[in-house]
Amino acid sequence: MGADDKFEAKSDQFTGKVKEGVGDVTNDEGLRSEGKAEQAKGHLKEAVEKVKDAFK
Repeated sequence: MGADDKFEAKSDQFTGKVKEGVGDVTNDEGLRSEGKAEQAKGHLKEAVEKVKDAFK
């Protein structure tokens, strides 16, 4: 897994977690959903990179 790709995946996960938390505090369902989606995107990127590494 490349360092840039790993950082980007973790960044998406962190940003999503923050958005979800702010959505919880402000009772904003849209922001909460956006945060969950961004976390899922980060997890997916991480999984793709792990598969790439497995085939190297």
